[in-house]
Amino acid sequence: MPVDLYLIRHGLAGEHGSYANDDERPLTDEGKQKTQQIAERLYALKLRFDLILTSPLIRARQTADLLLDAKLSPELQESPQLAPGGSLDAWLDWFQSWRSPQSTALALVGHEPQLSAWAETLIWGEAKGALTLKKAGVIGLTLPDQQPPIGNSALFWLTPPRFLL
Repeated sequence: MPVDLYLIRHGLAGEHGSYANDDERPLTDEGKQKTQQIAERLYALKLRFDLILTSPLIRARQTADLLLDAKLSPELQESPQLAPGGSLDAWLDWFQSWRSPQSTALALVGHEPQLSAWAETLIWGEAKGALTLKKAGVIGLTLPDQQPPIGNSALFWLTPPRFLL
């Protein structure tokens, strides 16, 4: 059965360089508020995920927690592959072991330019730099069941946050 994959960029975070360790840069108050509104809107649109998988970086984890609080999924897990520099191939290995006939929707919370590059690779077989995912934006892809997802996935949703607020 195909799986709908939602790639969600973390919300508005503090400025680059304002923290000694960029991994610890949190969402701003505005970022938390807007991300919560977006999560509520996704819930109103009847989106539900079997699992939310997030980067371990604080801004992504905070975003994922807001999605979980909005009851978009019963479960949240961290994945080092969603941190900047993570491997799509390693994530695909995880995905193949996670996938089951009951799995229909998965959310990944992460960072740019990685999420857009992964989306492009899943759609076209290579990253082309054509897609841009805004903070708290969403890309929706359908990953096929019978063939490898790289180059065979279908884009069904590309939404900047302003359309969800």
